[in-house]
Amino acid sequence: MSKLGQLGAKLHRGEVSYDFIGHRKLWFGISLALIVVSLVGLFARGLALGIEFKGGVEYQANVKVTGSTVDDFTNVVKATNAKDLGDPVVTTIGSDKVRVQTKPLAQDDIAKVRAAIAKQAGIPIEQVTSQQIGASWGKQIADKAIWALGVFLGLVFLVIWAYFREPKASAAAIIALMHDVTITVGVYALVGFDVTPATVIGVLTILGYSLYDTVVVFDKVRENTRGITGNTRYTYSEATNLAVNQTVVRSINTTVTALLPIASILVVGTVVLGTGPLKDLSLALFVGVAVGAYSSIFIAPALLATFKEREPGMQALRRRIMARRAQAASAGAPVAVAPAGAGAAAGAAAARSVQDTPRKKDRPAGTAPTPAARPMKATAAGRPQPTRKPRSKRGK
Repeated sequence: MSKLGQLGAKLHRGEVSYDFIGHRKLWFGISLALIVVSLVGLFARGLALGIEFKGGVEYQANVKVTGSTVDDFTNVVKATNAKDLGDPVVTTIGSDKVRVQTKPLAQDDIAKVRAAIAKQAGIPIEQVTSQQIGASWGKQIADKAIWALGVFLGLVFLVIWAYFREPKASAAAIIALMHDVTITVGVYALVGFDVTPATVIGVLTILGYSLYDTVVVFDKVRENTRGITGNTRYTYSEATNLAVNQTVVRSINTTVTALLPIASILVVGTVVLGTGPLKDLSLALFVGVAVGAYSSIFIAPALLATFKEREPGMQALRRRIMARRAQAASAGAPVAVAPAGAGAAAGAAAARSVQDTPRKKDRPAGTAPTPAARPMKATAAGRPQPTRKPRSKRGK
């Protein structure tokens, strides 16, 4: 078994544990800082909306694509000096087509740019297609996307509530989703990538991924906290922390497995192609999957534990546990804190450090063994074993 597999097994059994929930203020602080930076980038720089959202003119022409095609057509279009041209976006489609996108232009400028593209491609001007996209169409698409997102979040809230029978789990999952979307959109604003329909697809995809990972962790939390108010061993936060430890290796494995191919697509779309749907889609997926894994481990479970610990029943449970531990500590007995799976059972067994069993010659005839003073030691499995004296010191 690999070292990571061994670590995962120890985390699942509770032999090794990291206090994720206990450091919740640190994770909340990191997330708050990331959200502030994202919002500053969003409002200060704004999103670079693609032609589909802000309107413009799109040209397409058949041409043999080479390594200099993008630069050649970019320079040719800029040389027309069309009014309000801005920086044209030139992409290649396959190996035999080029696409040029510009800001909205007047009809004379549209014809001028079209003629320049035809001349560079070496084809008649009639073979260069042009399509003018109005900004109103992009606004309609944006409004429908926002409406669809709202419906999606509402349905997610109801489904998680119905599955876990816990509205606080739904609230924690939705907050984690909004956390992921805000940071992803902020990265787009800071980097300056165009926001296209491919970007919207990527954002919706990461919502599903983040939600899937969060539900897996919450399911383990539900398993660990079933009937928790009837025990005096650990609090809700401690049981939640155990669930995160039991699922963290799985979350890391799935995240790394998902990020590797997405990173490949991002490199190809950015370095090789330079622009286009692949770049827009892969950036949203890469940032969203990474942030979604972070939120499912550090944010969503901590939020759920924070919400639940405010309930009167959970507060009473915490007081009972703290009082029991304080009483055990004052008596000098070992105190088992935080759930540790099999480790908790081992600690409880190790606490019984003495088992009394008299030797046979000291017992009345015909009687069964009764507890006396016989030293015991705890094995690695947590079961007490008798400590035998050396043969030379045994009584005859």
